[in-house]
Amino acid sequence: MKAISKADLYRRLPSVDELVRHGQLSRLVSSEGQTAVTDAVRVVLGRLREEIAAGRLEADGVDLALSGLAQAVEREARQALSYSLRSVINATGVILHTNLGRAALSAAALDHIREVSSAYSNLEFDIATGERGKRDVHVDRLFGKLFADLNVGAGVPARANEPSISTIVVNNNAAAVLLTLNTLAEGGEAIVSRGELVEIGGSFRIPDVMSKSHAVLREVGTTNRTRLADYENAVTEKTRLLLRVHRSNFQITGFTEEPRLDDLVELARKRNIPLIEDLGSGALIDLRSFGVSGEPGVLDSLRAGVDIVTYSGDKLLGGPQAGILSGRSDLIARMRANSLFRALRVDKLTYAALEATLMAYVKGDHDAIPALRMMRLSAEEIGARAERIAERVQLSKLSVEVMDGESVIGGGAAPSAVLATRLLAISHKDLSTDEVAARLRGSDPPIVARVEEGHVLLDLRTVFPEQDEALVKAFQVLGG
Repeated sequence: MKAISKADLYRRLPSVDELVRHGQLSRLVSSEGQTAVTDAVRVVLGRLREEIAAGRLEADGVDLALSGLAQAVEREARQALSYSLRSVINATGVILHTNLGRAALSAAALDHIREVSSAYSNLEFDIATGERGKRDVHVDRLFGKLFADLNVGAGVPARANEPSISTIVVNNNAAAVLLTLNTLAEGGEAIVSRGELVEIGGSFRIPDVMSKSHAVLREVGTTNRTRLADYENAVTEKTRLLLRVHRSNFQITGFTEEPRLDDLVELARKRNIPLIEDLGSGALIDLRSFGVSGEPGVLDSLRAGVDIVTYSGDKLLGGPQAGILSGRSDLIARMRANSLFRALRVDKLTYAALEATLMAYVKGDHDAIPALRMMRLSAEEIGARAERIAERVQLSKLSVEVMDGESVIGGGAAPSAVLATRLLAISHKDLSTDEVAARLRGSDPPIVARVEEGHVLLDLRTVFPEQDEALVKAFQVLGG
């Protein structure tokens, strides 16, 4: 039989217009629009041409492909029109998983976002006076309640005419540090320990932020040892502030030394220069009751007399991505007047989510905040759920065991803190651990687990109870 040439195979393919007008695609055109369907047709026909050009399709293969052309176009159109950003099940046990969006928002935050974004809102409108207002007030009033005891006579080292505590919000903590340095130290020096020149995710370094702020970095001490005298000896007429950076994503152990916070406060006040602390994570409550120790809190720093504290909204606070600046109202007022503040400010969605999150703190309803609720879960509670799931998955090809393990906080918070947990350990008779993990990621919704010591491990600490059924279904498909 004479071989059919590639030119003949190309001629068997319909034109784009011909396929778009095909009766089988009329419903798709009606629902998704002609432009989207036309784009999908071009993609599908383009793939067929590539297969023919590479010699991977002959006459029978082309005929088979043509018989399912309408279905292929529909699949391509649906995929092209689906969202890229989607919900996943975090079974890693990392509570503040940066790659998975860090802190999950509370139900109240989601409701408040929907309420203020589905219609108009008083974002910058004073309802009482009928005049323009400030967007800061919606959260500053709640921070005011949380920081109510931070005034003269409440144990805070006092200055004459001590300013009150105010708070503003920008889009992330790096922006908060940038705004602080640019406002208070532009053209002057900011003193920081060499042991605190940290790099956070995405190769983002504190020295780079300082450079962009036009503050001059003045390093003191060594990587592992910095004394109070190092700061004191570095202060000159060019010094604009002292900067303390919390090493939130790593630890230095062994032969180490760093000055106490209250000593830095005393030095800053003696020299009449602000002390700024970049806390990074920024807990608003004492986390020791959650089994997390050694993580400094915002209130602790402000009580100690730190002038400005910067921290994140979507880490230990458990809210939306934001950079929060709390401290002396006179310094906050200068930052609010900086033109950078407008460039870095957040929108109504962030304010709505943050306001609802802070309201839970004001009410003392910490379990309403998913990240805090996950930290509080005991290994026994998690283990009971894991056992129930394991009992439901009895498959010949899939082994599901329950074993002891550890969860971590993540998100650059409390790097040494681990929480005891119980894990689902999955192994498959015919598939490698990497293949099992890939199959789980291919589930709907995707399930993100971790692979350790020949097992795929799932930690239910970071899986919402209503997602347990999705895990069971994914396991059944995997082992079927």
